[in-house]
Amino acid sequence: MQMQPLMIRLIHRLSNHSIRAGMQSWLTSLALVLSIGLGMGSVSVEAQTLPDFSGLVESVGPAVVNIRTTEKVRAVRGSGVPEIDEDMLEFFRRFGVPIPGQPQNPRRNPLPPPQQAPQQDSEPQQRGVGSGFILNADGYVMTNAHVIDGAEEVFVTLTDKREFRARVIGADKRTDVALVKIEATGLPTVRLGDVARLKVGEWVIAIGSPFGLDNTVTAGIVSAKARDTGDFLPFIQTDVAINPGNSGGPLINMRGEVVGINSQIYSRSGGFMGISFAIPIDEATRVSDQLRTSGRVIRGRIGVQIDQVTKEVAESIGLGKPSGAMVRNVESGGPADKAGVEAGDIITRFEGRVIEKAGDLPRIVGGVKPGTKATIQVFRRGAVKDLSVTVVELESERSSAPAERSTPKPPVAIGILGLAVSDLSDAQKRELKVKSGVRVDAAEGAAARSGIREGDIVLSLDNTEITSAKQFEAVVAKLDKPKSVTALVKRGDWVNYIVIRPAR
Repeated sequence: MQMQPLMIRLIHRLSNHSIRAGMQSWLTSLALVLSIGLGMGSVSVEAQTLPDFSGLVESVGPAVVNIRTTEKVRAVRGSGVPEIDEDMLEFFRRFGVPIPGQPQNPRRNPLPPPQQAPQQDSEPQQRGVGSGFILNADGYVMTNAHVIDGAEEVFVTLTDKREFRARVIGADKRTDVALVKIEATGLPTVRLGDVARLKVGEWVIAIGSPFGLDNTVTAGIVSAKARDTGDFLPFIQTDVAINPGNSGGPLINMRGEVVGINSQIYSRSGGFMGISFAIPIDEATRVSDQLRTSGRVIRGRIGVQIDQVTKEVAESIGLGKPSGAMVRNVESGGPADKAGVEAGDIITRFEGRVIEKAGDLPRIVGGVKPGTKATIQVFRRGAVKDLSVTVVELESERSSAPAERSTPKPPVAIGILGLAVSDLSDAQKRELKVKSGVRVDAAEGAAARSGIREGDIVLSLDNTEITSAKQFEAVVAKLDKPKSVTALVKRGDWVNYIVIRPAR
């Protein structure tokens, strides 16, 4: 409607131009008209590309629930910690002010539910608020394990304001997934999506109860996938606004499918700072299926402690690209030990599946049924070996103390690497749980700069297994002096590759 007067004025202007200047002016005016029209068209196209989430909220929102928990709390008298009401606690969290009597940890953590101040009795008091979503019409609800952890009672409130007392089916702290059940039928449910189809940069929304505000919708994009933040979970990273109370709520794609459970944030203040993490729904579903069947999650283990392989180490030992999981310690008598896995091995495949990074191994092994015989491929001193290992059930973590140091023998003369080493007795080898190696009696120059110190055990040098001090000297004598050399070093219960760079 606004363009017509403009067009008429321009056409009228064109008709009054002299023939002498007509063509040039006509072309100029026509270009002006076209540019205005195209400009208006481009604005219209851009406006049409902005996402509208209202349809998603209408379809998925009814299946998102509020989860309220209670616990019996008794205040400790004479503790010197003042009681703080919820509004003041929230002020502290939002603006990064230390909360009296509470430790501070401004790192990535599970979202804390809003807490109420302790009361002077042992009656059930509100503990916190979280979110969840209904998996099926019979009342199974998925949420975070930390939302219900320690709760005396769990209450689920639907969008139609009906409230149910929930029964905890099971919770898995390792993945932060929990399953609860309410006694109801004909409930609205969510549709689960395919995480493999999720792309970095695509729009996603979250629905939950931040700070107890039911059915709050926030939107953003997928910032990254397979973000390693834990042993068993490759998280989805987003910039969707997530705050305390969003825990356990769904992350939803533009097809209205749940692709994750909002679980953690990275924050220095306790509130949202642009980085949030969601548990991939395929991982969460595997956990919830086991919780529903047996009330717990059964995982496999092989008894190794692992670390990342750096680019420098990969190149120096001939592995090529930095991939696989470096074995830093092998549990004595464990499955890997019985299979012949050694500290310093690089695990490159498990049951034919490539181990791209260290975090892949516990996830793959954890998904294998205990009792299964599996093939494990390791890279050891320049060669690839296939070993057979029997997976056992994952147990609680064990701690092991470093082996005591024995009295060192007289050192061998320090060589070009700056190392003086001595042989290990059979008793020392048994004590240190090694088959070979030499003890470092002194470290100077290049070795000291690389981090090697007295008492370390050198297991291999330049991909050659070290069996004695004399053999160590022979290997050192053949080294190309200007080039760096990689040593596999044991310290306490741990091994690591150390690159020694001779001075030039």
